[in-house]
Amino acid sequence: MVNYLIEETLDPEDWEATRLMAHQMVDDAIEHLAHVRERPVWTPMPDEVRARLQTAMPHDPAPLADVYQDYRENVAAYAMGNIHPRFWGWYMGSSNFTGALGDFLAAVEGSNLGGGNTGASQVEQQVVDWLKEIAGFPQNASGTLTSGGSVANLVAHTVIRNLAAGFDVRKDGIASLEKPLRFYASDQVHSCHQKALEILGLGAHALVEIPSDDRQRMRLDVLEETIANDRSQGRQPACVIGTAGTTNTGAIDDLTALADVCEREGLWFHVDGCIGGVLRLSQEHAQLVDGLERAGSVAIDPHKWLHAPFEAGAVLIKDPEAHFATFEMHGPYLQMQERGMIAGKFLADYGLELSRGFRALKIWMAFKEKGAVKFGRLITKDIALARYMSDRVKAHPQLELIAPVDLNIVCFRHIAEDEEASKALNTEIMLRLQERGLAIPSDTTVQGRHGLRCAFNNHRTQREDIDGFLEDVERLAIEISSEGSV
Repeated sequence: MVNYLIEETLDPEDWEATRLMAHQMVDDAIEHLAHVRERPVWTPMPDEVRARLQTAMPHDPAPLADVYQDYRENVAAYAMGNIHPRFWGWYMGSSNFTGALGDFLAAVEGSNLGGGNTGASQVEQQVVDWLKEIAGFPQNASGTLTSGGSVANLVAHTVIRNLAAGFDVRKDGIASLEKPLRFYASDQVHSCHQKALEILGLGAHALVEIPSDDRQRMRLDVLEETIANDRSQGRQPACVIGTAGTTNTGAIDDLTALADVCEREGLWFHVDGCIGGVLRLSQEHAQLVDGLERAGSVAIDPHKWLHAPFEAGAVLIKDPEAHFATFEMHGPYLQMQERGMIAGKFLADYGLELSRGFRALKIWMAFKEKGAVKFGRLITKDIALARYMSDRVKAHPQLELIAPVDLNIVCFRHIAEDEEASKALNTEIMLRLQERGLAIPSDTTVQGRHGLRCAFNNHRTQREDIDGFLEDVERLAIEISSEGSV
């Protein structure tokens, strides 16, 4: 027989003890950040620690202090390290403490951002409005926050697919397409675009990669030839994807020229601005993304150059009716009302997720505290650091650039006798840098040349970090060569 009189909760039995434990966590967090430069960037996880994190789920309770200590010893000690000033791998944000507090407050509040008449939904709308202002989009454009650029681009491509189809895709499905749709991007485009088109049922062939020039920008002549050829072959061009900062080298397509092509050809212009979508905040470099404001949609990642704690992406779409028509859906359990809790704009009508967290608060709090001008200065600083490193590499007799430095990414390598030896040497340099916690570069291949890659979007990085890093690269190259290990 069920005992209906049992009453339990997840709230602490002793709020005062929990208060003290929470204060300890905050104190430790501040100490962690204040001394981040003194620790290794990354520490490899020993097998015995990995084994501790593979045990069966706990059935019995444990004191919060013990759980926290477990986290400190077995999780926090082996973090990714992207908050460290020498973390430049791939393309990560470096977070900020105010944003972290925002994440904590959002979690305590516990709001579900599907929508409704709440402060949280209004904050998200305000953050979207700020992003529209940054991108040069009109205020009547729509937008939504997402987990990151992959979902942001997926949302945009879903809208574009449904419009290009010319019939009710939601009702009839893509099997009713008379002509295969084509989306065009440079061969430097992020892989998430192919994934998006696969998910949308259009297949990988729907993404047509246009060759890039010697600065890794889409070749306009080939683009126009390909569009014409596809039309002659019975395919339907739908969209051109411009990239405002490629992940590989930071190249920026000629957005104005691409917008012109789209106007002439009657195509949707989408910009992947997950890296450079906020460049207009930098007075010195805003012109690099001229033409962004002419796009029909743009993806932006606040967890990159706005340093929001992961995760925080966004998509902006100029046609709010098409955006709404692509995702709006309400079951009998979710009927809209003119007043009450669920009145007002329903955020879930603009994306894939019904249930989602209060991502906007961490962006909102940091922007209100620091101001947009500060974020613009940090963007300018990162680009200056990349150019400083580029100059240092060019002046070094044993180092060489393998791609132009147009934004905030430096691709370079230590010189070796041939391409095979160069790849082996630079890969080993990278791995030793990572394993010894000295720095986190990643690696890449640009036009057949393999090398190291440093992406500067870390607000803690200073010139001294670059100087020390290049010294470490040279020292490790000598060490590896003396061993004859590669």
